[in-house]
Amino acid sequence: MAKLHPEKFIWLDGKLVAWDEAHVHILTHTLHYGLGAFEGIRAYELSGDTTQGAVFRLTEHIDRLMASSKLCLINVPYSREQLIAACVETLRQNNLRNAYLRPLVFLGDGEMGLGATKMAVRVAIATYVWGSYLGDEGIKNGIRAKVSTFARSQQSALLKAKVCGQYVNSVLAKREVVLAGYDEAIMLDSSGYVAEASGENIFAVIRGRLVTPPLSAAILEGITRDSVLTIAADLGIPCDEKQLSRDQLYLADEVFLTGTAAEITPVREIDDRSIGAGKTGPITQKLQEIFFQTVRGQQQSYARWLTPIQ
Repeated sequence: MAKLHPEKFIWLDGKLVAWDEAHVHILTHTLHYGLGAFEGIRAYELSGDTTQGAVFRLTEHIDRLMASSKLCLINVPYSREQLIAACVETLRQNNLRNAYLRPLVFLGDGEMGLGATKMAVRVAIATYVWGSYLGDEGIKNGIRAKVSTFARSQQSALLKAKVCGQYVNSVLAKREVVLAGYDEAIMLDSSGYVAEASGENIFAVIRGRLVTPPLSAAILEGITRDSVLTIAADLGIPCDEKQLSRDQLYLADEVFLTGTAAEITPVREIDDRSIGAGKTGPITQKLQEIFFQTVRGQQQSYARWLTPIQ
């Protein structure tokens, strides 16, 4: 993971503050108990103009942040329009075009205990430069993945929400496989079906058809996932949202991961088994091509997904 380079400002509770002054108290409730919601969003420099940038599917990300907060019974003290504007303004003030955005809704200090309800709801938006999550080499040639011993469970989590504390499950899975020499973890659900990776949705190409677990599965409703399904349908690639078994992944022609951080990353190997030809497959490659053209403003048919940074 790349070390963060400090920027000028972070948006905190309605105003921009200096990066080094965006502090919270050590007894901040979310720090101790994990109840909070967050998003990961990307902005991209537009092709052919280094002075212009756009945020990819900003509205959908903020809508999901509000939905995650609702699922946690947290009332966000700002409207979606205010948060959208704050994201763009924070990018502007930091003079960023290619950047990652991290909005965070969290519970402040003043009361402790699992049943505490009197803490202030606080909101922060940080923006910073962050390259390919699984590496440029991974984007190009694919990564090595391993099925984790940690599982996704709908019985004990709100998996359609991006809740801070829930990501301990992902962190444990990721650390487990990275320490074993792999790049990413693939997680099964409590019934043994493929759910998702530690921080990405998963797709397989099986006999020319794109297959991914359905939204009823133990997965996050990924925004990049939705983008890929839309692009694939427009390209005439047949798509199935259905359960996948681990051995179906092993025998797939192609496998790739999708997510804001990971973008579209091919998987060349799972549990020491080569996937397909052991390199990026043609369908993955085509989806990558259209996706990266889209986020850089080269696909007018998906211009609705871009919010300009003016």
